[in-house]
Amino acid sequence: MRYMYCGVGAYLLLANLVGYFLMWSDKRKAKLGKWRIPESKLILIALLGGSIGVLFGMKKFRHKTKHWYFVKGMPLIFFIHVVIA
Repeated sequence: MRYMYCGVGAYLLLANLVGYFLMWSDKRKAKLGKWRIPESKLILIALLGGSIGVLFGMKKFRHKTKHWYFVKGMPLIFFIHVVIA
């Protein structure tokens, strides 16, 4: 049972690191005028457990903060994950 918790923790850590990196990468691509990461992919990684990473990325890089579905949706996804846990 203990190993299951370690696996879940490792998965959540990885998902949040990916979410944070994707927000950084998308912001960088936006500044450079390059091909962007689809918003659906950012939302999907949040749904799959990376909501904290995406939220931190939003705050740190001031990215996607004018989109209501990110501003309201990411905290909602995080809240749902907390309730499930």
